[in-house]
Order: sequence, then C-alpha cells, then structure tokens
Amino acid sequence: MAFPSKDGPNSYVWKLKDIYNARQGDNWPTAYIASTDTGFSMGGEEDGYTNIIDYVNITSGGQALDYGDLATAATGGGVSTATRVVHGGGGTPGGMQNVIEYFEIAVKGNTTDFGDLTVARDRDPGINNNTRGLFCGGTVPGAYTNVIDYITIASTGNATDFGDMISPGLGGGTNNVNSPTRGVVMGGGNPSRSDIIQYITFSSTGNMTDFGDIAAGGTLLNAGAASSTRGLYAGGDGPGGGNQIGFITIASTGNSTDFGDLTYATAEGLVGMSNSTIGLFGGGQAPNTLLNKVTIASTGNAVDYGNLTTRHSEGAASSGSHGGLS
Repeated sequence: MAFPSKDGPNSYVWKLKDIYNARQGDNWPTAYIASTDTGFSMGGEEDGYTNIIDYVNITSGGQALDYGDLATAATGGGVSTATRVVHGGGGTPGGMQNVIEYFEIAVKGNTTDFGDLTVARDRDPGINNNTRGLFCGGTVPGAYTNVIDYITIASTGNATDFGDMISPGLGGGTNNVNSPTRGVVMGGGNPSRSDIIQYITFSSTGNMTDFGDIAAGGTLLNAGAASSTRGLYAGGDGPGGGNQIGFITIASTGNSTDFGDLTYATAEGLVGMSNSTIGLFGGGQAPNTLLNKVTIASTGNAVDYGNLTTRHSEGAASSGSHGGLS
C-alpha cells in the first residue's frame, strides 16, 4: 500500500514506524496538493527566530501544515505569483540579511537561493503583480530605509533599485495589497507610527505616490490581503488595541474605511494572505496561533478559521492568487 510521504508529494515510501505511529494516533497524513488557493506563512519570531514555512488552503481553512523551511531562521518580506513564492531579507540570529530565496508552489520542500537584495534589511513589506516582486523600505542596521528593490519573480538573480518610498519606514513583511497593475503599502513607521498609504505602478520604476491615510491613525507591523479591486489591512501596533481592519479601493486614491475587527487584539506582526474573495490574518505578537477569516468584498468582523503551526510574528506571507493575480 502507498502512503503520501512526510517529505513531499513526490515521495511515497513510509517506514514501518511511520505507519505504526499514524495508526496509533489515527493521524494519517494528507498529501500536499499544489493550488493557487494555498497561502504560505514564512519564518518570523517566537521566543527566537524560526525558519518554518506553513501552508493553508484559503477556501477551506483549518489547521495549517508544515511545508518546509527557509534556509535561515528569519523575519522578512514575501512576494509571489501563481507558481512561485519568494522570501527576501529579514532579521536573523546573526543580524539582518540581504538573502532572497524561493520555492515552487507545486513542489513541497525547502527554499532555494534566488539572489540578494541591494541592502540587508528587516521588516520589508512585499508587493507584487504576476511579473515583478518589490521589497519596500524597512530597517537597516542602525537606521530606516526608503529604498524599494525589485525582482522578476520567474527568474533568479540579484534585486535592482526600483525607487523610494515617500519616507523611510518599516512595515510588516506581509502587506500584499496589490492588483495586477498597482501595489500599495499601508502604514509603517520611522520610528513613530505612520498613517501614510502609498502606492506604485508595477509597469514603471519610480518613487511611491501618496494614496491617502489610514483613517484609524498611524499603524505599523500590520498585515494585508486583497482582491483585484479592494485592499485590506489588519492589526498592527496602532489605535484600537491592534485588532482593527480597514479597506481601500486599490484603483482609486483616498483614506481607508473601517471594515471591522479581528477576533483578538495585540495583533502586531501578524501575517496576511488571500485569494480573490477571502482574506486570512493570523499569528503575530499575540500569544496565540489563531487564523481569522474575512470576506474581502463585504464588511464586518473576522471569524475564527483555524490555526498556524507557530505565531510567525513579523514573518513573511504570500499566496498564489492574492490580488486576483491567478
């Protein structure tokens, strides 16, 4: 009898002790099935840095499962297409890094080297369309940076300068508020909290442009989710105890509007992921691994949806179909 291996979808050989343990706990594994409906949470801090990569089916929810590992335990930013996820930068036990690494969504396992950012940095939110991935601002040793790096996600190689943010600032690694044409970063800080919403057009390099303000006030270390038309931010270190959710219409400009609340507070450093209709937010510095769900096109409070394997505080996250990209 063949059983899906703990080591990935392409291996079907289990040791006798694996079969015995599975039977004893009625804990038969589910084979990993690649899908653009999969969300990924990568690295972060939890009583020390972690290199764990989780995955979860965005439509069905439930318990996240282990996907593989980053090369180094780190925080950082994440970008993706429908076939590939890329992690860039981050704080590590040895200091900030400029490493870019990636994995293919179709093949469960660890990351592979991609190239380097132009500068080592941490807390660098990622935004992308189906071609370009951008790592924006963040912290550099002893200071803050407004530099935006970009990569061509389908290739490998070092990042190139794209332009600058409006002001030096830090964000979470998981803004991921983008449409096929425009990427948006909401909030940040340098070091005080910022309420600035700023955007770029992916097709041309250049500096970010003012979009509007976060209506609730300055917020940093929040997370984002998006459909092709609407972008959400949630949590962060800001007003209201860190459980607020706000939204914007990506194609327009203007201030954010209140959407609702997460089920838990003190959610700074949480991760966000989405498909074209559902947004998931989870983990962070709150002492839990909860995943919350919202329906992006509506408004209202989030509902419990499952759990991450670890909190992934200040980790990176991305998904195969966020922003209506698939």
